[in-house]
Amino acid sequence: MAKQTDSFVSKLSIEGIMTVTPIRITDPRQTRQVLAGEVVDPGVFQRCLNVVQYYRKENEEDSGWLVAGWIKETLGRALLEQPMICGRLRKGEQNDGDLEIVSNDCGIRLIEARIQMNLSQFLDLKRREEAEAQLVFWKDIDEESPQFSPLFYVQVTNFQCGGYSIGISCSILLADLMLGTEFLKTWADIHNNIVNKNNERKLPLFYLPGLKNTTTSSPNIISSSSSKNSGKTMSFKINAESGSLESDWCRKAALACLEEAEHNLGSEMGAEFSLFVNESFEAIKVESCSKHGTPKPQLNLNKDFTYAKWDDFGANEVTFRQGNKPAHVSYWFTSILGGVVVVIPSLQEDANRVNIFVTIPNEKF
Repeated sequence: MAKQTDSFVSKLSIEGIMTVTPIRITDPRQTRQVLAGEVVDPGVFQRCLNVVQYYRKENEEDSGWLVAGWIKETLGRALLEQPMICGRLRKGEQNDGDLEIVSNDCGIRLIEARIQMNLSQFLDLKRREEAEAQLVFWKDIDEESPQFSPLFYVQVTNFQCGGYSIGISCSILLADLMLGTEFLKTWADIHNNIVNKNNERKLPLFYLPGLKNTTTSSPNIISSSSSKNSGKTMSFKINAESGSLESDWCRKAALACLEEAEHNLGSEMGAEFSLFVNESFEAIKVESCSKHGTPKPQLNLNKDFTYAKWDDFGANEVTFRQGNKPAHVSYWFTSILGGVVVVIPSLQEDANRVNIFVTIPNEKF
């Protein structure tokens, strides 16, 4: 890693961490089956989707400390809309102990951090994409006891200038709830409504600078395994066949998109890759696939599929303080154990299309 990135890492300190749970018990609990064959390496479940939103300081009352304090009061309400986000991965009681995610209200982790750098300086870093890994928090899922590992983290990082970033990491098994629904927008709407209703109470109940000194660096109280070892990602919107998510159509379409991504990115995937298919809200299928031996469908650009942009998924329009849109948004999938292709159905009004994300690692595996 370059000296510039190392310098940034040394300037970041984690100041606080807490668990946020839904404000009401989820009843009935939701479950999502994780359909993975024996040939699937357990390490594939360590992958996650990361989103970082950067916000400039708009006025004297604006700060990441305030935003994080209000998040502690608003996120619990937003989690009622998607309780699976604060669930846990576990071995199911049926189907020979297959893995499943259950919305058991164990909560997400909220981290507050600070860095000795201005937001503009960070955005201008030559190796910013490497340094961004420090703006999200992730702990690998424990392979022996996955039920104790959170699947969703939020990190609010305060820059010296008063700007801040909101970094989100979620398990790849929940990526559809970030990319295939409007959870971020729903959460931001709830956040702004609560802040506006409590305008007379200038400070949130949980305001970290009111509880400790946040002007000097603290020793980090917890370590992260977050990584920007992501490679390159392309996303596609593709016309789906009837019942396609329950057939080998996804595998063929994934290979067609993979070939297109290799051509456009100038990178080549290794012979093997992991395929994640969100067959429904109740089930996600995980396969280990080979580039060879599977026929690819004949797809025509613009007719059958189109290139998609990260901005299509809306995070660049999300405001946690009304009128203050992100100055920049970054997305990436971690890709530690080789290439990955993720298939996610589009929003309900576009039900005949699916989104396919192809991540080609920096090195072949």
